[in-house]
Amino acid sequence: MPKMKSKKTLLKRIRVTKNGKLIKKSVSIGHLKRKWSSSRKHRKTQMSEQLDRGHIKIMRSLLVKKGKGIK
Repeated sequence: MPKMKSKKTLLKRIRVTKNGKLIKKSVSIGHLKRKWSSSRKHRKTQMSEQLDRGHIKIMRSLLVKKGKGIK
């Protein structure tokens, strides 16, 4: 059976921290931001931690080797 390949698109969208947590960007930050306040823009552009255990389990399987340190 061939080796599993990690999903490169997922590697570009998330980051695994030193302690094994997943960090991802917020959604809805593409365009139409003129009406947003500056604090809302700042808050949305920051990276946030992925907390849902189900999503973490799926991402670990998609990342194969890179996802071994995910807790």
